Amino acid sequence: MSLESSNQTRKRNNNIMTTKNTLAEAVVIERTFNAPVARVWKALTDVEQMRVWYFDLKEFKPEVGFEFEFVVEHEGMTYHHLCKITEVIPQKKIAYTWRYKGHPGDSLVMFELAAVGDKTYLKLTHEGLDTFPKLPSFARKNFEAGWTAIIGSELKQFLEGKQKGKS
Repeated sequence: MSLESSNQTRKRNNNIMTTKNTLAEAVVIERTFNAPVARVWKALTDVEQMRVWYFDLKEFKPEVGFEFEFVVEHEGMTYHHLCKITEVIPQKKIAYTWRYKGHPGDSLVMFELAAVGDKTYLKLTHEGLDTFPKLPSFARKNFEAGWTAIIGSELKQFLEGKQKGKS
């Protein structure tokens, strides 16, 4: 089934079908870190820590309605990200919209945390990718590779690696 006919089918069917398709399109990354939940939560919500492992954010506050933005240069292209926090459950979940200035589409990024003994299980879900332009730069595989690197490498190293200076 082509993507176009899939979208037409989705429009004709009820919300359950739409939800299933949206979830099928979502990127889900799951990792367990050798760090307590409070440490992981701080890494996800403290702007100083986020600048080390995530993106160079001017401001960030884990408050519903807070809007933040950042710019990423990749392969000669500039991507201006616009985000708005939609849900905060301290030390359990933070979610925010994720879109691009100058491009259609609106997606949702969710970080969910759970204690596993003295470790932390993190589930990242990025859904709504099918709302972005059907261009190679917005391909699902790029989001999957990017989040895998950010969560599986950058955040892991930040949380579990040898910390220089403040933690």
